[in-house]
Amino acid sequence: MFVNKGVAMLLALTFIMACPSLGQKSKTQLQKEKKENLAKIAEAEKILSETKGKKQNSLGQLSALNQQIKAQESLINSIRNEVFLLSDEIDETNEIIASLSDDLENLKAEYSAMVYSAYKSNKGVNRLMFLFSAKTFNQFFMRLKYMEQYSKVRMRQAEQITKVKQILSDQVTVIQSKVSEKNILLGENLQESKNLDGLKKRQNKLFSNLQKQENQLRKDLENRKKAVAKLDKLINDIIKVEIEKAKLAERSSIDASAKLSDQFAENKTKLPWPVSGFISQKFGRHNHPVLKGIIMNSTGINIQTKQNEKVQSIFGGEVRTVAFVPLVGNTVLISHGAYFTVYAGLKDVFVKTGQKVNVGEELGTILTNKDGVSELKFEVRKSAKALDPQQWLTRK
Repeated sequence: MFVNKGVAMLLALTFIMACPSLGQKSKTQLQKEKKENLAKIAEAEKILSETKGKKQNSLGQLSALNQQIKAQESLINSIRNEVFLLSDEIDETNEIIASLSDDLENLKAEYSAMVYSAYKSNKGVNRLMFLFSAKTFNQFFMRLKYMEQYSKVRMRQAEQITKVKQILSDQVTVIQSKVSEKNILLGENLQESKNLDGLKKRQNKLFSNLQKQENQLRKDLENRKKAVAKLDKLINDIIKVEIEKAKLAERSSIDASAKLSDQFAENKTKLPWPVSGFISQKFGRHNHPVLKGIIMNSTGINIQTKQNEKVQSIFGGEVRTVAFVPLVGNTVLISHGAYFTVYAGLKDVFVKTGQKVNVGEELGTILTNKDGVSELKFEVRKSAKALDPQQWLTRK
């Protein structure tokens, strides 16, 4: 049975495109990434607009701009990858069209040869004469069979030409659509690149202005360090008491605590974010975003968010304390067996000590400081040991 190479190539490439190779993202994945990055850009812009309304230059503005630039770069990368993917598809479609064109020419040539051969055979020889000139019945039957088969082959060849013509026409339509889509994406890429340049100019200007405020930044940093030190002491003292209580607890309470600890641990990397927004300060040691030579060490992460956002518990547990720390705001500490989560930087608190809470339950409203920055200090601890919260929360 004849299978033209263009159709075979089309089938093979259709299968390959339906099953992307490892490491290669599909068009659907890239479009999803693009949508997510656009949402991150919009969120960062909203947060940035709130901080700008309060103060001309602040670290909160720099964090929001950095996040916007990061999301903008990811968006451009997604668009470029989609362009590359479309370019590959266009090249593959061009190969299909070239093969189908070759097939069509070959089929036409074969068909022409058949028609010419039939003409030569029939020229001066009547079909009936050809049949009845057979010397034996078997020869008569074989000639009849040959004529039938030859006629069917010619019909199939004609049908094949029609089919290949249609497939070729469809592929030309496909490539026109892909080229149009690619041109739109290239336009988007150009516009987003311009937006990125604008953001980087704003970032450089803000960074320069903040450097001129070095003395004030150092003073604010020192005050913040003292406030965080008070918070850490408060947390450590409460956890120490909880550990001692656990040692004296009844067997049933110990078992229940161990079960809750196991459940919390099993949900590592799956826990919901306590608030919307982005990470403005990472866990552990890192350089100050503006001040040279200053190393910061954080026992948790800071999540910058929008004004009046509600803070939620990331897992079921029991509220162990609700306390206020100057420059930090209200703090809620929740136990999850041997694990603890800390939510600092609340304006209003909706829960009280000893209250049982569920995952997603609202704990309070985020505090907005004098610079217009709304930021949650969030920690995860196992007993007294601070853990990196990013390794516990779902990836954004």
